Amino acid sequence: MNPQELTLPLTTDRLQLRAYRESDAEALLPMYSREDVSQYLLEEPWTAEVARTEIAKRIPRTGLDTESRALALVIETADGLDDIEGSVVIGCLALWLEGDSAEKAEIGWILNPAAGGHGFASEAAAAMLNVAFDHYNLHRVIAQMDARNTASAKLATRIGMRQEAHLRQDWWSKGKWTDTLVFGMLGSDRQSA
Repeated sequence: MNPQELTLPLTTDRLQLRAYRESDAEALLPMYSREDVSQYLLEEPWTAEVARTEIAKRIPRTGLDTESRALALVIETADGLDDIEGSVVIGCLALWLEGDSAEKAEIGWILNPAAGGHGFASEAAAAMLNVAFDHYNLHRVIAQMDARNTASAKLATRIGMRQEAHLRQDWWSKGKWTDTLVFGMLGSDRQSA
């Protein structure tokens, strides 16, 4: 891992990826409380109390080289949403180390459906992969998702990840067995692209 501390926020052409703060509980509650968002997540739709608890857990996740071994960021934009003025929280993403490894991590993302179709998720996830490989010098990053979440699978493909597995009925989620898709990317994949 890079001994130099990661500088936050990360910025892209249209986005700011920043560390969590307490006020994000209120900002993210409308998204996480939606059934159509939570249906593919491991948890149920959020209540205000759950939102505060979850955000408190994410606040210390500021880098893979910290005690949390995770980087959790909020996605903000001021571009592309005609009906909203100023900077607005549109989602979040995270990167966390797998087990005891310092060379393998998992990435995950959630975007407010109201912000979909603008390429924001691709832009944010690609920026996080850049951090994973360029800053932390990781060997491998995976993304696992409910196989019914076709939008997430398309995003993984769009940012250059390869589908490596389709695990049939391997996860009990919300009262039924669900399939899991596993996508992966190696640091060397980026160099050959």
